[in-house]
Amino acid sequence: MEIFKSNKTYDFMGKRLPFLGFSAILVIASFVLLFTKGLNLGIDFSGGTLIQVQYTKVAPVQDIRDILVKDIRFDKAVVTKFGTPNEIIIKIPSSTTELGKDIGDDIREILKVTGEYEIRRVDMVGPKVGDALQEKGIMALSLALIVILIYVSFRFEVRFAISSILALIHDISIALGAIVLFSIDVNLDILAAILTILGYSLNDTIIVFDRIREGVTTSKENDLDKVVNESVSKTLSRTTLTSLTTFFVVFTLYLFGGEIISGFSFTLLIGIVVGTYSSIFIAASFLVQLNFSVSNYRKGEADKEKRQKEKDRLRAQFEQGTI
Repeated sequence: MEIFKSNKTYDFMGKRLPFLGFSAILVIASFVLLFTKGLNLGIDFSGGTLIQVQYTKVAPVQDIRDILVKDIRFDKAVVTKFGTPNEIIIKIPSSTTELGKDIGDDIREILKVTGEYEIRRVDMVGPKVGDALQEKGIMALSLALIVILIYVSFRFEVRFAISSILALIHDISIALGAIVLFSIDVNLDILAAILTILGYSLNDTIIVFDRIREGVTTSKENDLDKVVNESVSKTLSRTTLTSLTTFFVVFTLYLFGGEIISGFSFTLLIGIVVGTYSSIFIAASFLVQLNFSVSNYRKGEADKEKRQKEKDRLRAQFEQGTI
């Protein structure tokens, strides 16, 4: 199935500066949000206690807040609605020191005057565990970027690797900006979504780069802009169809998956859109901006092929006993 004609070449590189400028604005805005508003760390990373309460009727959120603020143990608790109007989440910044005691019992006693309800779950994470998870999360993200850099350098060429890393940083930055903008709690599921975005975006970028490399070696064009335009145009239908299919699946999860995975699915939705955009308009633009040389690459590939043929010739002579 073709959405775009494969024999038609679109001038992506002719518009690369406006797209790079637009992306720069989004990335800068994301960093401004990160440094001013900051990430809303969930209990997985900050430590604390999370209690999910379900009422038989609409939850009296303000009454619950008024009651909790009078208790020194829960005066810093944050009460928010959770999916349906009759369900709430109570977040307490620091976990109880009495780990042998179910804090749900205390909440049940305090809130008994607010109506009929059921405590669905109680999650507790100590501050040391939260710090450890935060460090390991940052380490996982850093290691992923390093491994990607090595992999792409080995498979393609250094400029391809740098371009792919810049594109991935672009995607992650915008996704984090959206997370901050919409005040999504950053827990382990959000970290999993970020790592998934890395893999998804890299897969799209590798396919585009593979076609560019093929175009550089087979095309008669010496102008990198024209080679990139031809290569990206050939992958446009495939990239669009793959992205739309994935987008609709994740969008279904976002609509019907419930509040528990809404943050995860929302982050993936942003990542799919931004990753597809960067694979088409940004990754190859970085390659052009880094002054990738078509003639030098062809010469390098020709030298590699010549050396390989010489090795094959010497091996054949050795096997035949002529050396």
